Amino acid sequence: MDIQWAAVLLAGLAILAIAAVAITGLALKGTASQDRARILRAVAELMRELRGRR
Repeated sequence: MDIQWAAVLLAGLAILAIAAVAITGLALKGTASQDRARILRAVAELMRELRGRR
């Protein structure tokens, strides 16, 4: 694997991780505790879809 492709893949993974943390933080802010599990499950499904695996 070329070093440039490895850097692109690593950058893509970092972007996905940052997006997951940002979405989760925004979604959980100000929510009731009973809704948090539903939100976390939805964020996990979204991240799986973005990565292309189910």
